[in-house]
Amino acid sequence: MASLNPLGSNLDLRKAKHLLRRATFNFTKEQLDTFTGMSATAAVNSLTTASANTLAEPFDPLPTDSPDGFWTSSPELPNSFNGQGRKRAQITAWWWYNAMQQSSLKHKLSFFLHTSFTVGKDSGVGASTYFFDHLNLLDFYALGNLKTLAKKITLDNGMLDYLDNTQNNKNNPNENYAREYLELFTVLKGEQIGEGNYTNYTEIDIQQAAKIFSGFKKRADRSDIDADTNIPMGYININQHDTNDKTFSSAFNNQIITGKSSESEIFDELDDFVEMVFSQPETAKAYCRKLYRYFVKSEWNDDVETDIITPLAQILIDNDYEILPVVTTLLSSEHFYDADDSDPTDNIIGSIIKSPLQLLSEICSMFELEYPDPSTEALNYYNNFFVRFIHNHYFQAAGMEFYNPDSVAGYPAYYQQPNFDRYWFSSNTLIGRYKLIESLIEGKNTIGSGIIYAKLDTVKFVKNKIVNAADPNLIISEITDLLYPESIDSDRINYFKSFLIDEGFPDYYWTGVWNQYLNDNDDTTIRTRLNALVIAMINAAEFQLM
Repeated sequence: MASLNPLGSNLDLRKAKHLLRRATFNFTKEQLDTFTGMSATAAVNSLTTASANTLAEPFDPLPTDSPDGFWTSSPELPNSFNGQGRKRAQITAWWWYNAMQQSSLKHKLSFFLHTSFTVGKDSGVGASTYFFDHLNLLDFYALGNLKTLAKKITLDNGMLDYLDNTQNNKNNPNENYAREYLELFTVLKGEQIGEGNYTNYTEIDIQQAAKIFSGFKKRADRSDIDADTNIPMGYININQHDTNDKTFSSAFNNQIITGKSSESEIFDELDDFVEMVFSQPETAKAYCRKLYRYFVKSEWNDDVETDIITPLAQILIDNDYEILPVVTTLLSSEHFYDADDSDPTDNIIGSIIKSPLQLLSEICSMFELEYPDPSTEALNYYNNFFVRFIHNHYFQAAGMEFYNPDSVAGYPAYYQQPNFDRYWFSSNTLIGRYKLIESLIEGKNTIGSGIIYAKLDTVKFVKNKIVNAADPNLIISEITDLLYPESIDSDRINYFKSFLIDEGFPDYYWTGVWNQYLNDNDDTTIRTRLNALVIAMINAAEFQLM
């Protein structure tokens, strides 16, 4: 039976890796050492607090003769700045840098919220500053309340533009946002059972929801500030709001939401609508299925639906849609660690193909990649390292338009049957995934061209992190313990050892080479071999999984 009971034993290295890999973008050998031996509950709880972001806002170092600098806090109109596409990419660089500065569920959940309330940063969200506000809103509620976010997101300037609700008026209704709100953001469709009837809602409900959302407008100058979040928001144009009563279908028990005509009352009307949607049991189940697919596995059987999804949905309802009680229960459970059946190796650990974001982040954190500090080397970090290499080349080649999925449904890996996360790994994405580690080690963009202003030092990593570096078998085992979900067998160890020792040479050849390096500090030979080894280990099938 699938079980949400807390894991009874403390985390061993395998389980600590599993938790940190699934719950964060950033973990090191030292964090693995700390988490090994902790109880699952204590380990998960330690990830639920987050300090303030290291970088409060992004910086545009261009144009070089007069940088736009901290443009997102400028009093100028957001669309008055040039280079909006570049600036949106720099905002993702700001977000990623902050995610790499702490090990916390916050950033993993912030990205989860992006997959649940999707906008495309380059396909309709508007000026870059609105995208910055949007990400701040997701960050604000990453450890908070899904239902409250589902209210606030409606007045998000970026969302208002992205799904055209700023054009939704009582005399000229636009149903785009209302449709996606029900179909993708909250309760989801369910099976179609008739013309315009999708089990969980009907076409009539979309029409009525559009009336609820009518008159909600983007505030271009960002002068309206939400009192709860201190983030700019849109506004209500009372004259363009449909003040008639809104009658919903039997899917919502034929509920009538009374039309209102003042700003405060229209906010109440929105509140009534969101409460109605979130009172549906299927809404809670929809979020829990998304969370399960994001944190655990893309597919599951009826037992998991009954024993995991359904009780998690009840926890979500009981806690009025606070996300943390659900996530901490799931990540602390026997089921999450595959400890609720007789075979602990058949189900969860190593069952998800890493996204390009996870792949990048794990490499950079585990190997402690040296890349420019955005506070002191803004041009090299934002423009040369992240935008030109990571954003424009790596992510695109690896099949992930970062924060810019090709539709409002989001990235296929999180919703598209039957492949789900297998969409990340295909003949079209192999070059991007495989050339990432090569680029980082060489310090140049091997996907495209140019220096990337970052360098992964394999010798430094092995010297500082690997205890038994002089033994060619143990060095591979220790690196494997850090990188892979599961241990590897002797055949794989021998394969990787071939990158350290030429065929026919004894193990002590590597021992001699390593000790010679320690004596004379000449790393020429060992660097060549360690570079080849790390490239092979990162590009192996084992590292593609988490």
